[in-house]
Amino acid sequence: MRGRSFTLRVNYRTSHQIRTQADRLLPGAIADVDGNEESRKGTISVYDGPPPVVRVFDDAEAEARAVGDWIAARIGEGFGPEEIGVFVRSQAEMDRARAAVKFAGAEAAELTAESEGAAGRIAISPMHLAKGLEFRAVAVVACDDEILPLQERIETVADDADLEEAYNTERYLLYVACTRARDHLIVTGVSPESEFLADFRRAPGRE
Repeated sequence: MRGRSFTLRVNYRTSHQIRTQADRLLPGAIADVDGNEESRKGTISVYDGPPPVVRVFDDAEAEARAVGDWIAARIGEGFGPEEIGVFVRSQAEMDRARAAVKFAGAEAAELTAESEGAAGRIAISPMHLAKGLEFRAVAVVACDDEILPLQERIETVADDADLEEAYNTERYLLYVACTRARDHLIVTGVSPESEFLADFRRAPGRE
């Protein structure tokens, strides 16, 4: 209802470690549909997990092999393939998601607006389809410079206000992709890396 929106302060979907690190991508307050600004501070997660992993590689093959090893390790721990998701910025990077799944020795199921994956297969998808989904483990790959934020989108912006909005939207896409993970998260890219990864790595308290 308009005028009655509020932010839930207890997070049941994502571990404390993933949520707190992903929160560094976004401002400390966001506006609701009525234009009222509300602080995002004070949210708590109900359980702990391992800290997210951030790695940057010299080339896409090295990235795919490392992410494949990470996925294989999760499957070795008893995760079902359908409990693992791989996200990229856009359709143009989907081959990098497929390569990682192939190196893991698994099969991929590409998500669409109508489909949310398949039993026995690892879900792969562009970030814009990630909202509302949940996986025990998520790999966010291809976080390279000029891919995130998407350079072709930034180059079409005409003024500073639109540029800020474009950057915020790109940050939010990464945030949503990362917070699809319940227990395990890895974020990777090829050098030069996305400028957003510096904020994602930022030590707590360095605002």
